[in-house]
Amino acid sequence: MIAEIQPLLQVAADTAVSNNQGLALIGGGLGAGLAVIGAGIGIGRIGGQAVEGMARQPEAAARIQTAALILAALIEGVALFGAVIAFQIVGKF
Repeated sequence: MIAEIQPLLQVAADTAVSNNQGLALIGGGLGAGLAVIGAGIGIGRIGGQAVEGMARQPEAAARIQTAALILAALIEGVALFGAVIAFQIVGKF
């Protein structure tokens, strides 16, 4: 799989060297991608830990579910903010 990606990276690097917009596009794509990956990992961990907590203490399930939903919404907001900032940076070039 790495052998398949290397030619694509070489083309991207050549474009970036010859054109400043190429660097901005690569940076924007990486920034948005990392923001989304981080949010996915964070929301997945929240969901997993919430289910585990509800399994351990069923009587606290309502409180755990509410807290998990609020935390997931906050993480989603931060990820959206990161992606928007990455695309704003791309738009300046």
